[in-house]
Amino acid sequence: MAFNILIVDDSGTARAMIRKTLGLSKLPLGQLLEAGNGAEALELMGQFWVDLVLCDINMPVMDGHELVARMSDDPVLKTIPVAIISTEGSEERIAELRALGISAYLRKPFKPEDVSALVLG
Repeated sequence: MAFNILIVDDSGTARAMIRKTLGLSKLPLGQLLEAGNGAEALELMGQFWVDLVLCDINMPVMDGHELVARMSDDPVLKTIPVAIISTEGSEERIAELRALGISAYLRKPFKPEDVSALVLG
């Protein structure tokens, strides 16, 4: 079974790095979708099946916190695991996101093996 993964980050460079890392992982990949903010991510999740969301916190239009909150209010979207990959490292913010249901948190900058371990494990 291949996994469809949505990468949500306003940095094209960060998205490309995550995409490349996933390509090198041993994870069976289906579609790798990309969004530049939470609003774009919600739109994509309305169009495509997504098995995992890898999301930044600080983005324009709709940040990662609001995206996770909206997903947690939706009966279908709240079942999709969300892993935060961000420079934001405040314990309070991470605790808020964990309360909303995120599955994991990875701090930027990251090593490629960190992303692989996050997704695989």
